[in-house]
Amino acid sequence: MRLKLLVLLLVSNCAFLTAQTNGNQGVINGKVIDKNTKQPVPYVNVAVMEDNKIVTGGLTQENGNFTIKGLALKKYTIEIQFIGYKKITQEVTLSENNKTANLNTIAIEEEAVQLAGVEIVKERSTIEQKIDRKVVNVGKDLIASGNTASEILNNVPTVSVDPQTKELSLRGNSNVRVLIDGKPSNIDAAQLLQQIPSSSIKQIELITNPSAKYNPEGMSGIINIILHKNSQEGFNGSINSGVTFGITPKTNSALNLNYKVGKVNFYTNYGLNHGKNANEGYINSYRPLFENKQEFGGDNLNTSHLVKLGMDYYIDEKNTISFYTNQNLVNGSGDGYTNINYDSLLLRDSQQLSYSETDNYTQTYDLAYKHDFAKKGETLDFQANFSNTDSPENSDYIFNQVNPNSTRVTTNDIERDTDYLQINLDYVNPLSETVKLEVGAETRIQKITNNFDETISEPSETYNRVGNSNFVFTRNIHSFYTNIGKQWKKWSVQAGVRLEQYEIDGDFENVVTSTTPSENINDRSNIEDDIFAIYPSLFFNYKASDKDSFNFNFSRRVDRPSIGQISPIREWTTPLVESRGNPTLEPQFTNSFEVNYTRTTKIGSVTAGVFYRQINDEIGRVIYKNPDNVNQDIISYDNFDDNNTVGTEISANLKLATWWSVNASSDAYFRTVKGTVQNANTQAQERAEADVVAFNIRMNHNFVATKKLRFNLFAMYRGRDLGLQFEREPMYRMDIGSTYTILKGKGSITARFNDVFETMNFAFDGNIPYRQTGAFYWESQTFYVGFNYMFGGGKNSAMQRKQRDQNETQGSGGLL
Repeated sequence: MRLKLLVLLLVSNCAFLTAQTNGNQGVINGKVIDKNTKQPVPYVNVAVMEDNKIVTGGLTQENGNFTIKGLALKKYTIEIQFIGYKKITQEVTLSENNKTANLNTIAIEEEAVQLAGVEIVKERSTIEQKIDRKVVNVGKDLIASGNTASEILNNVPTVSVDPQTKELSLRGNSNVRVLIDGKPSNIDAAQLLQQIPSSSIKQIELITNPSAKYNPEGMSGIINIILHKNSQEGFNGSINSGVTFGITPKTNSALNLNYKVGKVNFYTNYGLNHGKNANEGYINSYRPLFENKQEFGGDNLNTSHLVKLGMDYYIDEKNTISFYTNQNLVNGSGDGYTNINYDSLLLRDSQQLSYSETDNYTQTYDLAYKHDFAKKGETLDFQANFSNTDSPENSDYIFNQVNPNSTRVTTNDIERDTDYLQINLDYVNPLSETVKLEVGAETRIQKITNNFDETISEPSETYNRVGNSNFVFTRNIHSFYTNIGKQWKKWSVQAGVRLEQYEIDGDFENVVTSTTPSENINDRSNIEDDIFAIYPSLFFNYKASDKDSFNFNFSRRVDRPSIGQISPIREWTTPLVESRGNPTLEPQFTNSFEVNYTRTTKIGSVTAGVFYRQINDEIGRVIYKNPDNVNQDIISYDNFDDNNTVGTEISANLKLATWWSVNASSDAYFRTVKGTVQNANTQAQERAEADVVAFNIRMNHNFVATKKLRFNLFAMYRGRDLGLQFEREPMYRMDIGSTYTILKGKGSITARFNDVFETMNFAFDGNIPYRQTGAFYWESQTFYVGFNYMFGGGKNSAMQRKQRDQNETQGSGGLL
C-alpha cells in the first residue's frame, strides 16, 4: 500500500508539472462519506486514471473533501478506494466548456465481510517473557473461561481470585496492585474486575518485580490489564450480560459505547452488579474450661453501579488530550447471626444478631495529555487524577444471653471520607536505536476522615454507654524516577532508581461516657512519620536463541500500612473476637530477586522460575486479650523480625492438537511465618514462628468442537497452608463450561458450571493458643449463563490507529 501511494504521488507531481506547462486548468472535486454512518471518511485514495493507468490522484482530507487540480482537458476514470470498502468508479470528461467536474457527495459502502469485533482475537492465548514482565495475550480460549475480568484472571498462571471475596492474589500473596492500561484505579479491584467484560481484554501483564517506573507498593507485584482500543469511525459498542444461579440468582451486566467523529472520540461504560450472597460456618473451641461451638452465617445483598464518561481529542498527529469521570455507587445490606454454645453448664450460651446498611460513593476525575515529539518513540505524558469516596455504614448488634435471659443492643454509625490526588509526568527518549531513557515524577496526596459513633444499651436501662472515635489521617508521597535501557546483540539490560519522600500524620480521639464510671474514657493520640527511601531496580535478559531466553531481575518494594491496619477504630466485632488496627505500625520493605527461563517449542512455550524475597520489619497478625473484656480476643497487626521467602514456579501454554490447548501452572513456596500469640496458660504475649511449604497447581483445558462451539475444563488444587495458629486444609475444585458463537461472530453465549463436586471450602485445624477446628462455606457451586454482543460499524481511521498503537500508555475507551 505504501509503495502504491508513493507511485501515485510521484505520478501526480509529474502530471501536475506537465499540465502547468500546457496551460490546462482542469479540476475534479468532491466529498467522500460512509454510506451507513453518513460521516466523512478521511485518507481515502482518489485515483485519476486514463486507459487503466494512473495519471494523478490524492487523498481525502479530515472532513472527507478532495480536490485534484492541473488536469488536462480530456476524459478520465475516477477510482475511489479505501481498505474495507467497496471500490467506486466514475467517468468524468473535462473540456473548454466544463473545466471543473464536481462529483458532489460520494457514499462508500463497507464490504459484506467484516471483522467480528473491534480487533481480531487469536484462537488461543500465548505467553511471552519480556525484560520486566510476563505478557499473556488473551485468546478465545481464555475469553471462553468467563465473562468478566475476574473469571479470566483466575485462569491465568500464578494468579488467584478468592471465590467468595473476589480478592486478587499473585503468587499466593494478596498484596498486589491492579492497573488498567497502565493507570491505577480508585475503585476497589474486586468490584472493578467484576465489571470489565472478558471480550474487552487484549493482554494481561504480570509484573512480579516492577521497575523503578512504577510506585513500589505491593510485595507480590502488579497486574496490568490492557483493554482493546476502539479505533473505529462512527458508532459502535458491546453489551455483556449474565446470570449466576446459586442459592439465589445474581446478575452482572456491562454496556460499552463508543462514538468517533473527526478528531473527537466519545465513550461511555455502564456496569451493574446485583445479588445476594449467603455464607455459613462453624468453629469448635477446646479451650480448657471454656469449650464451646460457634455457629455463624448470614446473607449480604449488594447492588453496584459503575458509570464512566470520557472523551479523547486528537489535536493533531502529535498531541492528544483526554478526560474521563468515573461515578461508582454501591449499596449493601446484610444480616447475620453468631451462636455460641458452651459445653459447661456454668457458662451462659449466647446469640448475636447483626443488621447492617452500607453505602459507598466514589467519584473520580482524570485529565491526561500526550505529546509525540518528532523523533520516533520520544513522548511526554501528563496525568492528573482526583477522587473522593464517601462510605457511611450503620450496624446494629443484638446480643442475647440465656440463663438468665438478658439483651444488650449496640448501634454503630460510621462515616468515612477519603480525598485522593495523584499527578504524574513521564518522559521517554530513545537516545539511539539501542538505548532508551525514561524519567518521571509523581505526587500523591491522600486525606482520610473516619468517625465512629457507638451506643450500647440494655432494655432495662440499667446500663448505657456512648462512645465517639474520630480518626483523621493524611499521607503525602513525592517521588522521582529514572530508567535507562540498553540492547546489544543477544543481551538487554534495564537499570533504574526511584527516590521517594513519604509523610504521614494521624490524629485519633476517643471519648466514652458510661453509666459505669470506670468505663469513661477521654483519650487522644497522634502518629507521625517522615521517611526518605531509595528503590533501585535491575533487569537482565539474554536471548540465547529463538527458542531459549533467560531473565534475571531485582527490585526493592514496600508494603505501607493501610488505613484499616493502623486505625484504632474497630473494624468488626463478635462476642469472642474483635478486629482493630495498630497506629504504631511501620512500613515493611522487601528486596525481591527473580530468575526465569522460557523455552519455546512447536506446540507452545514453557516458563520456569525461581524467586527469593528478603523482608524487613514484616507486618503480621497479632492476637491478645481485650483489657476491657476478658472473654474477648483482639486481632490486630504488628511489625516482626526480618523474614525470607523462596519459591519456584513453572507454567506452560501448549497446543496439544488442533482441537485441544492447555494452560497449566504449578508453584511451591517456602517461607517462615512469624507473629505474636498469647500463651493459653500464662496469658503472656509470646513470639512464635513456623516453617511453611505451600503447593498450588491449576489447569485450564480448551476444546474446539466446531468453528462456533468450544468447551472449557478448569481444575485447581491449593495445598495445605500453615499459619501460627492453625493449618488450612487443602482446597480444590473443578469447573466445566462452553461457548457458542452466534450472529456472524459478533455474539456469543456462555454457560458454565462452577465447583462441579462442591468441594471448595475453607477448613482449618489449630492448636495455638488452644485447640480449634472449623470450616467456612459459601455459594461455590453455581451455574452461570451469559450473553455477549459487539455491534456498530465504521472502519479504522489512520490517524487514530497511530494514536492507539501504544496500548500500554493509553487508558481511554474502557473501564477504569
